[in-house]
Amino acid sequence: MTYRDDLRVDKALQGADFPRTRQQVLDYARERDTDDTTLEALRALPEGTYDNGAQVARAVPQEPEGDRPGGTDR
Repeated sequence: MTYRDDLRVDKALQGADFPRTRQQVLDYARERDTDDTTLEALRALPEGTYDNGAQVARAVPQEPEGDRPGGTDR
């Protein structure tokens, strides 16, 4: 995940109550009409329960900066 992804995840989960399961995180993000790029990143979350948005952001798989896919050109 890039720094921009961190910001997207933070925005998508603003106001969410935690803890939340992976599915609850996805459902919340969908209810907020989160963009497809962010939803794609959140779909890669491992199963589990997350205590806060920062923990969710850290759990999204990392991608290197640079050219598509997954870099700063998104």
